[in-house]
This record gives sequence, C-alpha cells and structure tokens, in this order.
Amino acid sequence: MTGKDYGKIDSQRVAFIGLGVMGYPMAGHLAGAGHQVTVYNRNPKRAAAWVEEFGGKSAPSPRAASEQAALVFCCVGNDDDLRSVVLGDSGAFAGMAPGATFVDHTTASADVARELAQQASERGLFFIDAPVSGGNVGAINGALTVMCGGDEQAFSRMQPVAMAFAKAVTRLGDSGAGQLAKMVNQIAVAGLVQGLAEAIAFGQKAGLDMKAVLDVIGKGAAQSWQMDNRGPTMIDNQFDFGFAVDLMRKDLGLVLDEARNNGARLPVTALVDQFYADIQASGGNRLDTSSLITRLK
Repeated sequence: MTGKDYGKIDSQRVAFIGLGVMGYPMAGHLAGAGHQVTVYNRNPKRAAAWVEEFGGKSAPSPRAASEQAALVFCCVGNDDDLRSVVLGDSGAFAGMAPGATFVDHTTASADVARELAQQASERGLFFIDAPVSGGNVGAINGALTVMCGGDEQAFSRMQPVAMAFAKAVTRLGDSGAGQLAKMVNQIAVAGLVQGLAEAIAFGQKAGLDMKAVLDVIGKGAAQSWQMDNRGPTMIDNQFDFGFAVDLMRKDLGLVLDEARNNGARLPVTALVDQFYADIQASGGNRLDTSSLITRLK
C-alpha cells in the first residue's frame, strides 16, 4: 500500500463503531481533538445522544459510517459482534476506501484479528488489533493503554490519533499481537485481584484495620493499581466500578482457549476463572471484578 493511496482519504475524517461504556467516551475524545467523527451504534438512540453531546454525525450502518474515513475505530463485545460490523454488505470493510485502516479496540481472539487482517489486506485495507486496558475510568479520562498488532506503517498513522483517548499506544508485533498482549494483561490482573481479595479477607479475620494496613503495604513491594484503586472499595463492600465479572469471564475464556492451543500452563488463571463462575452463579454477573472477595466472607 502506498502513501499515494492513503492520501486519497481525508485524514481528519474518522469513524467510531460501538458506543458502549468504553466507545462512547473514546469517540468523544476524538471529536474533542478536532476530528470529524461519524459514529454507528446498534441502538441508534445511543448514537443520537452522542451526536447531541459531541457533534459530528451518526450513520445507519457500519458501512455508511466508514465511507471516506481514514481511520475506523471499533469497540464491540466479542468475535461475533466484530465480524457482524466488519463483514458483509453493510459492514465497515464494504464502505472503506483503499488505504484506510480499521482499528479494533474489542477484546477478542488473536485468531479473529488475523482473520480480519487477512481479509482487509485482500481489499487493500489495513487492520490493527488494539485492545485496551484502563476500564471505563481510563476511557473517560483519556488515559487508556492500547496494545496493538499489525502493519507498522498503518500503526504509525493511527497512533497519534489514538492518543486522544490514551496515555500509551504501543505496537507489539504483527496481527494478533495486541490481543495476545491483552491476554497477558488479564492473566496478571486475575491473579492480582484474587491475591488482594485473600489478603484483605485474612486481615479482616485477624481484626486489623485494613485501610491502615493497605496504606502501609501500598508503599512497599505489594503495591499495585488494584490495591490502590480497588482495595479500599473491597473493604467497603462496593463493587460497582466498571469492568464486570461477565466481561472478565469472556476474556479469561479467550486466554484459556489460547493456552490450550499454545501449550501454556495457567493453573492460577483457570482457578480464578472458576471463582468468577461462582460469582456469576450467585447473581453477581454485573459486579466488578474485585467482587472476588465476596466468596471469602
């Protein structure tokens, strides 16, 4: 793909597909950075509300949203959702001009990233898998971490644009590398949250003032984002802080599927996944991931 091909597209025109708890503020940051943003959402009322708040315009299909856009950003639920907005006569690929780049922020499988990257290439398009970390708060604050896989030149064009809603946008390899990096992230988070839950539950059983304890140990080797941000809310039995158990189980399912394929051994991750299944079975599907501590009380 040549720079000349890309030059036929208005670099200020972008699209955003999927206006959920993450996509809505992310698209807003793009508009705030001065881009001409066209949005698509499965529920058109949500898209209309976004336009009223941020300007730009909405489109009736992913294809219509993507026409003449240099970059098409997307954040939906899973592999099947992603295929549904990308492929087919009304999908984004059908509307994108040669040289345009599709940037997928969905947490999905590495396989679907590679599949869609191949189909994009056959159409003269680029595909970047770019899952994010930082949750709804990070999206609202424009402070997400974005892990990317795909063509290096396409990445170099999308990276400065994506910085509108991110604190770091990093290419980690070819197609699929972003999704694999997100899996690494979720493996680490699952273990951290379970360890923090056990530590707090232990300290409470021992009669300690756990907020004071966390303040002390948070200045040492035990410190983590989870401890700083979710430790106090776990102590207060508050579990309404964004990333839900249902979503974590979806992500850990992707992790465990990939591990079965590549031979990685993940005994702690598999165990924590079952602990999250316990939370679901007790009706805690929409509680945030720190609700693991409720199993221990």
